[in-house]
Amino acid sequence: MKICMIGVGYVGLVSGACFADLGNTVYCVDKDKEKIDMLNKGKIPIYEPGLNEIVNKNYLSKRLKFTTDLATAIKSSDIIFICVGTPTSKKNKSANLQYVFKAANDIARHINKFKIIVTKSTVPISTGDKIEKIIFKKRKKRLFEVVSNPEFLREGEAIRDFRFPDRIVVGSNNKKVTRKLESLYDPLIKKGAVFFVTNRRGAEMIKYASNAFLATKISYINEIANLCEKTGVNIEDISIAMGLDKRIGSRFLRAGPAYGGSCFPKDTKAITVTGDLFKTDLSIIKSVIKSNTERKILLIKRIEKILSNNIKNKKIAILGVTFKPNTDDMRESSSLLIIPFLERKGAIVNYYDPSGKKKEFSKLSKVFFCKDIYETCKNSDLIIIHTEWDEFKTIDFKKLSKNRKFKIYDMRNLYSPKKMKKMGFSYYSVGR
Repeated sequence: MKICMIGVGYVGLVSGACFADLGNTVYCVDKDKEKIDMLNKGKIPIYEPGLNEIVNKNYLSKRLKFTTDLATAIKSSDIIFICVGTPTSKKNKSANLQYVFKAANDIARHINKFKIIVTKSTVPISTGDKIEKIIFKKRKKRLFEVVSNPEFLREGEAIRDFRFPDRIVVGSNNKKVTRKLESLYDPLIKKGAVFFVTNRRGAEMIKYASNAFLATKISYINEIANLCEKTGVNIEDISIAMGLDKRIGSRFLRAGPAYGGSCFPKDTKAITVTGDLFKTDLSIIKSVIKSNTERKILLIKRIEKILSNNIKNKKIAILGVTFKPNTDDMRESSSLLIIPFLERKGAIVNYYDPSGKKKEFSKLSKVFFCKDIYETCKNSDLIIIHTEWDEFKTIDFKKLSKNRKFKIYDMRNLYSPKKMKKMGFSYYSVGR
């Protein structure tokens, strides 16, 4: 099939590359000429394991094309995916849909034959209805069908999630269009993915409801971890035992920093706005948002306590600053609050992240990016493990401690408290 992906951000690029890998011809379109030029030179603008190989492979085979020519891409394609960003609006907590509606207007101008228009961007309930109205204003003849097909790609695991999805959700009442999309996804369905069909609003709701529930699990286990710390209970015992209950499941029950990234923060906010719009109080999700915000403050207070409220001139090492491993995404990461706070208090902060230096800290005069773990931790008073990159799971702390004593705050519970204590380290973790 011939496919057009409008928006070459995280979702558009990963999905486009993977669709091409299934044998389709894919046009990835973006107005950002610099990004398109970069991709045409074989350079990938985001950090995602395995993406570089799959993009280059399909680009060389000429199944994957990068262009700023939207008109040609639309006219040449059978299925058009809208993959533009839907960030939180600056005016309120709702999703900013200006890029989605612009894409809809652009599509309307260039439709030359029947097109399946698919919203892959995360959009509030009823957005598909609005897209349909926008296109109908310019195209009275029924040359299109608007479908919802939300993505469920985890950053750092996106290639695997695309190839082996739990489910493929399609929102459409048009059986002919549904069969076409089922054919597109057939290679994945044959691997065991459930092809789930509902109406368009139902598909839009499924995406938000799923992310809000996963965010709830994270906030819930973090709050239980707070209680464990005050009662002498090990949160890992609680998480494991809870996870063995098939009604609950073990995933997203790991205590740690607040959730972050491109999805959970904005999607939890957006669904509460939709709830208010339809006069439904989503009180549980609102509490989750509040709990997650407070989580970041609690982590800072714990750092203050570990350092006996004496932060000035302390050398602090931060290992990992992204919101999760295997991504370069800094959005809503707890480090964005922690590091500036420490610098304001007079600390000297060295940080290292495998995904590289971060522009977010470039204006902080006492914050420095280091090239590896050992340079970061050298002569530190406190080492904070913020993100659970694999290389942080096997640190030789004895090698680090030859000439200096330091404290360790393991926000990801990567190490055993008993073993660390036995080696003589002042070790602090979460919920243990």
